Amino acid sequence: MPVDRLLPTPEARELITLVRDIADKELAPRVDAAEAAGEYPRDAVRVLGRAGLFGLPYDEGGGQPYEVYLQAVEEVAARWATVGLSMSVHTLSCWPVAAYGTPEQRARWMPDMVGGDVLGAYCLSEADAGSDAAALSTRAVRDRDGYVLTGAKAWVTHGGIADYYTVMARTSDDGPRGISCFMVPGDSAGVSFGAPERKMGLSASPTRVVNLDGVRVPGDHLIGAEGQGFTIALAGLDSGRLGISACATGLAQAAVDAATAYAKQREQFGKPIIDHQGVGFLLADMTAAVDSARATYLAAARRRDARLPYTRAASIAKLVATDNAMRVTTDAVQVLGGAGYTRDFPVERYFREAKVMQIFEGTNQIQRLVIARQLARSATA
Repeated sequence: MPVDRLLPTPEARELITLVRDIADKELAPRVDAAEAAGEYPRDAVRVLGRAGLFGLPYDEGGGQPYEVYLQAVEEVAARWATVGLSMSVHTLSCWPVAAYGTPEQRARWMPDMVGGDVLGAYCLSEADAGSDAAALSTRAVRDRDGYVLTGAKAWVTHGGIADYYTVMARTSDDGPRGISCFMVPGDSAGVSFGAPERKMGLSASPTRVVNLDGVRVPGDHLIGAEGQGFTIALAGLDSGRLGISACATGLAQAAVDAATAYAKQREQFGKPIIDHQGVGFLLADMTAAVDSARATYLAAARRRDARLPYTRAASIAKLVATDNAMRVTTDAVQVLGGAGYTRDFPVERYFREAKVMQIFEGTNQIQRLVIARQLARSATA
């Protein structure tokens, strides 16, 4: 059932209708087979990109407010979480250039980044620098008129298929202030990839280690100033957390829809199981959780659109939306009973996909840490 949305403009309503139509035609019929086979739908992603969906929040693209862009992500993720994640990750990979790039860099790269044919990836985490991202060790050393990058980035969504990689690398040993941001073309000499990670869910989304073995990039591929990379990364993660919040909400909405449809047609003791209070109340709680997650991420997005501080709001949204998605998908399996534990129904896949939402863009333990630190600062201000 389509979500009843409050959207700010008629243009936004038309956009969401277009997103639903494309997702229903291009994504929904393919998701089960592609996830089972572990095949990334680059052609379908290209269709969405050419329709303008991969550049929605940028002036060079759709120029939409974040509250509209995120609802588009949610609609896509409700049909196929892998593709919703692609939208979020690609948008995050564009953000450093859009926010910190020079006018020349934006003019050179942004049209292709938002045009639909080019796919980006975001490289922050490393094997020994996950939650503690400031501990990263990948190096970028000045060499003549450019930089040489050496190291390895872990857990890279779109690893091996991206056209460019937004890479955080160390240019000095000055802790977080020694990290810089680079745009690395995917076909650069010295870029290679590990084997695809064997994951619990999102099997169609390629996740690999990206190896940088003496990768040379020109000096104008530095984004922002030297030493500004960690600031760029943290600011970008605030937006990325909202993207994951929208993905998780779309996934949870799909679980509610599937469980409700099943409960309406499955009869026990002479009536549909939705009419039994135990099931009906469970579905009601699931629906409340999804609506609460949506309201929470939209509140954070509206703060972002108003140019107000939103770090705490983004962490709250990510925490609430992804924890709720895990709970909702678990309950969806329960509503279907034994059938829910089989691959004949999509809820078991939703359950597996929901788990990683609590880990993406900073684990939910990190979100609690961010929220607590924000509270401590406000208490002493």
